Amino acid sequence: MFKDYSYQMYELAHAALLPARAVSDAAHFVFRNPFNPLSATAFGKNVAASAELFERMTRRYGKPVFGLDSVTVDGVAHRVVEEIVWTRPFCNLLHFARPTVPGQERQPKLLIVAPMSGHYATLLRGTVEAFLPTHHVYVTDWTDARMAPLALGRFDLDDYIDYLRDMLGLLGPGAHTLGVCQPAVPLIAAIALMEAADDPCIPASMTLMGGPVDTRRSPTAVNQLAERRGVEWFRDNCLQTVPMFYPGFGRSVYPGYLQLSGFMAMNLDRHVNAHVDMFNHLVSGDGDSAEKHREFYDEYLAVMDLDAAYYMQTIETVFVRHLLPKGEMTHRGERVDLAAIRRCGLMTVEGENDDISGVGQTQAAQDLCVGLPAERKLHHLQVDVGHYGVFNGSRFRAHIAPRIVAFQAHIDALAPRKGAAARGTKVRA
Repeated sequence: MFKDYSYQMYELAHAALLPARAVSDAAHFVFRNPFNPLSATAFGKNVAASAELFERMTRRYGKPVFGLDSVTVDGVAHRVVEEIVWTRPFCNLLHFARPTVPGQERQPKLLIVAPMSGHYATLLRGTVEAFLPTHHVYVTDWTDARMAPLALGRFDLDDYIDYLRDMLGLLGPGAHTLGVCQPAVPLIAAIALMEAADDPCIPASMTLMGGPVDTRRSPTAVNQLAERRGVEWFRDNCLQTVPMFYPGFGRSVYPGYLQLSGFMAMNLDRHVNAHVDMFNHLVSGDGDSAEKHREFYDEYLAVMDLDAAYYMQTIETVFVRHLLPKGEMTHRGERVDLAAIRRCGLMTVEGENDDISGVGQTQAAQDLCVGLPAERKLHHLQVDVGHYGVFNGSRFRAHIAPRIVAFQAHIDALAPRKGAAARGTKVRA
């Protein structure tokens, strides 16, 4: 009974904190005011820091913006225009246009498939930014399920795959794709179906990063939980109904705050220490360090709900029954055969310290794509990075992104693939 109303209780808890938040905001304003003599004292700094931390820990974080207004190419800054080029009820396809970048007519198209796993696509801001100088970048901007009215119908894993195929049809032949974490399975499935159908818009390559292709390899705590609990446990304990005052009122969803709670519980000590450090930075006046904390947690704590149909189908297909690596996954009754992939290049990227998708889970795609020649395959294991570092941060920019660009250039240099893609014919290994 409690589970049926826990989403409503979560909303009520936030509402109940409004008076305390008002007092905290007032205290923060007073003790940060330079005209208040106490603001320069240890007491004033401690009160101001405490008030800010309380506000941040009880805030409802809205959807962030990408905020990528410019890109520097050969030392020259060029304007970036974010535009929606394709839209469906549960996703918009964003394009980051750069009207003044020279030679862009020769640059490849890159579809970045953002994870639909609780966070918004803006979590990949650094990923998008890394490829802006060299690619026409497109990214999937998934819809928060609590903002989708019931009249739009449900959204499941089959719909996800259909969306990807439609986007690739829009981009045309020769585009490159990049799936970060969760999209690894639907992306490789979509491409396998396109290859089997001899679709002329088969992409030139796919790069799968930290994705759960086969979670039986190096299972993490997340994978072990799914195996141990089974599908029905998730159905009984994780699905809730969107409460009133949201457009999606009445929709069955997996709430984003539950996903966030799970992520934070995995590394609770790290998050506690991060907030303690921020408190100390605020008291000591270290504004740069405090701002870095704000930037990370503004993104990390902004979460979205997932449609129940998509969530349950993903849990069953990927994490419990392992249908893709077993060769048993289907899409609307059609078997997904990874052996059908013969043209689309495959690069897999893993992080040595990834505690979400263990080492080997993404590399499994290399073994499953038996029809793909070795010259179209590449695996990269990045040392000293965890799950987030696979697609963001200094090692991603210095080591991973350049390897991806080089692999895509290598695939484009294979002339037989280009000619075959243009004619829509098959290339035999």
